[in-house]
Amino acid sequence: MMGAKDAAAFRTILCSLLLLSLSCDCMAAELNQVQAALLQVNTSWEAARKIPQTLFGLFFEEINHAGAGGIWAELVSNRGFEAGGQNTPSNIDPWTIIGDESSIYVKTERASCFSKNIIALRMEVLCDECPAGSVGIYNPGFWGMNIEEGKTYKLVMYIRSMEPMELTASLTCSDGLQNLASADIVDNNVSDWRKIELQLIAQGTCRTSRLQLTTSKRGVIWIDQVSLLPSDTYKGHGFRKELIHMLMDLRPQFLRFPGGCFVEGNWLRNAFRWRETIGPWEERPGHYGDVWNYWTDDGLGYYEFLQLAEDLGAEPIWVFNAGISHRDEVDTTTLRPFVEDILNSLEFARGSAESTWGSVRAAMGHSERFPLKYVAIGNEDCYKQLYQGNYLKFYYAIREAYPDIQIISNCDGSSKPLDHPADLYDFHVYSNATFIFLMKEKFTRTSRTGPKVFVSEYAVTDPRDAGNGSLLASLSEAAFLIGLEKNSDIVHMASYAPLFVNDNDRFWSPDAIVFNSWQQYGTPSYWMQTFFRESSGSVIHPVRLASSYSSSLEASAITWKDNEDMFLRIKIVNFGPHAVNLTISATGLQAGVDTARSTVTVLTSSDLLDENSFSDPNKVVPVSSGLPSAAEKMQALLVPYSLTSFDLALDQYRELIAEM
Repeated sequence: MMGAKDAAAFRTILCSLLLLSLSCDCMAAELNQVQAALLQVNTSWEAARKIPQTLFGLFFEEINHAGAGGIWAELVSNRGFEAGGQNTPSNIDPWTIIGDESSIYVKTERASCFSKNIIALRMEVLCDECPAGSVGIYNPGFWGMNIEEGKTYKLVMYIRSMEPMELTASLTCSDGLQNLASADIVDNNVSDWRKIELQLIAQGTCRTSRLQLTTSKRGVIWIDQVSLLPSDTYKGHGFRKELIHMLMDLRPQFLRFPGGCFVEGNWLRNAFRWRETIGPWEERPGHYGDVWNYWTDDGLGYYEFLQLAEDLGAEPIWVFNAGISHRDEVDTTTLRPFVEDILNSLEFARGSAESTWGSVRAAMGHSERFPLKYVAIGNEDCYKQLYQGNYLKFYYAIREAYPDIQIISNCDGSSKPLDHPADLYDFHVYSNATFIFLMKEKFTRTSRTGPKVFVSEYAVTDPRDAGNGSLLASLSEAAFLIGLEKNSDIVHMASYAPLFVNDNDRFWSPDAIVFNSWQQYGTPSYWMQTFFRESSGSVIHPVRLASSYSSSLEASAITWKDNEDMFLRIKIVNFGPHAVNLTISATGLQAGVDTARSTVTVLTSSDLLDENSFSDPNKVVPVSSGLPSAAEKMQALLVPYSLTSFDLALDQYRELIAEM
């Protein structure tokens, strides 16, 4: 540890860093062409500026089965038989018959006890001596249910029969041969709908399991609202633990939900309706997401999104429909019912447990108010004919009822001032890697007056650069985020998009996190974001790069604290094909550096287009090492195409910790 009693003696860091060069031949060849660069960092407290606490967060959209079959742990797909539509008989996919036409006949009927989702399944068993002992139906979930030995699964369903009923509920492997768990249901009085609840304990593991409902007794059984949930969801709130842990590791400061285009719908009849996603799950009608083309039962609804934000310790950002879809719009003169509906949604989140809608929230188990402080009026609607008129109707109604709520406009105010009031404006950017890299300078030219910036969707999406999530894409995005850090006096929020993709439904690529029924991994863009998880609420310092190669470099310096420790973090993107011999000069430093607690972290790989996968989930991940011993200068060899972070542990910064 370097001495720290005399702070003035350490206005310049005196240590030497040596990064090990990569072993691959292609990188070794590039290292022969070493460039030189000087990074000057002014660490004086007078020159520093506080970064907003909200800078980096998450944007969740129901796309790629991110929620249904993703973070929402429900294992049954089309659990209410509503996905085939309201006209009966209808398609019951992915439910499938066990047996043949001579032994079983199934169809949907408008026979449910739930008025909002009236469709139920009628299963008629025709055989007295059924083939293989029983017939029935099975549900494979979302490309197979992950059933694990020793775990408990809660099965809930509604049944009815005019005669005494015998039914067996089983969890089996996809071929139906390996029985993992089963329970018999025998009831002589189910002439009225009866709710059945069972606990199934798995006696084995199968990653592609299915739920079977079978019988060998002739007769008719009506079945509806079949739910199967693992007992070990995150905090018991219904979220898939391992995926939530990946979100927690990013330390998000906000959660924008539920979309995206999912909010709008291609047609308004298929837009997200918050009131139909709250209350008992059995009574939620679900809806068809006609933008991303799949059915959602809305078990993951408005209430659950608010709960998720709370579980993540993040500010909720509610994106609501502005009376506009991709193909139709509500005229501003007839918008009042939509405005009242959104005011009700705010009362649901923020109202007392005695208020009309707050009492509904309390009945769902959350008597405390949710701290909803941000709303976005629509999504990507600024160019629509009626957007501004509709926006103003919502804006003034919300401002009057909830003066503290920050209102976000869809219109881009980065190039010219908005012609309507807003607290923030939304900015989206998807492009190739070079374009996103150059966007690091975008907000240096933006006016410092007026609304703040919310970069709610950004990503490299050109297939030639991004693939399913490449190193190249992540480095370009890292430079862009460094630019947002530097301009965080005007940019207050930023989030990557999309967040999740189920590997079986890659409607949009790339994405931050890839999963299937039992596995998950982060793409390089996910791991890139871990370099920025301490940025929100930290302090940023001025930096200056001097090099003939500086057009391929981008750097920032922040001071951040972890409990009672404080670190100076220097991040550098080398977006070029040559290694860089970087010298760092830090002036104004008022503390010594504890090399024993300092680290160097590098994100790179042997090929620009390298990706992670289920077979190799750690191909492109950050690698950390300790800081070498102190010497005369602080120098680092940056390998080509890399993101490097130096975390220098600072001594005797107690007064500055208090100021932060």
